[in-house]
Amino acid sequence: MTLADGLSLVLARALARGGSDSSDFDLNPGFVLPEGRVLRDAGVLVAVIDGAAPAVLLTMRSSRLRHHPGQIAFPGGKVDPGDGGPVGAALREAEEEVGLPRGAAEVLGTLPPHETVTGFTVTPVLARIAAPFRPVPEAGEVDEVFTVPLAHLADRANYRVQSRVWRGQRRFYYTVPYGPYYVWGATARILRGLAERLAP
Repeated sequence: MTLADGLSLVLARALARGGSDSSDFDLNPGFVLPEGRVLRDAGVLVAVIDGAAPAVLLTMRSSRLRHHPGQIAFPGGKVDPGDGGPVGAALREAEEEVGLPRGAAEVLGTLPPHETVTGFTVTPVLARIAAPFRPVPEAGEVDEVFTVPLAHLADRANYRVQSRVWRGQRRFYYTVPYGPYYVWGATARILRGLAERLAP
């Protein structure tokens, strides 16, 4: 099935495929996770904008933030008490961070959770955006809102494995660069999981 078959059908097929949870430690089998660790729930919106060339909405976090400044991320964040779960958190954060009206996102389902090195269990919420909207970056939180063609992200040949020393150990992670944007870490790992599900 290809994008010519219709975006909703392609994404529904991807969601229907089996798959396991992922983590920032997937490429580091020797890394020992601390026992008794407490993970916080979070939701991110994997928003695919429909059109002649479907694209995924991403943000560049503000360079002034204390945590992960300047990194590429999905709209999203931790689950607050009034969210009702990761889906609600992803939709709320997308509205706050990029000005996406909640009714504009057609939620198709969720991808397997992803555990981050920062202690979150992140649920990727896959959604289709059919109506055009003008992104409005949240001041102080988001420096830029941009899109990457789904065809680029669905091509597993575009992913690379790189590494850096983190807390005294070399940690390996996925990257999927696009033009001036360096997409890596949890965002790239979640996108890699989606690419595997989109494979023929």
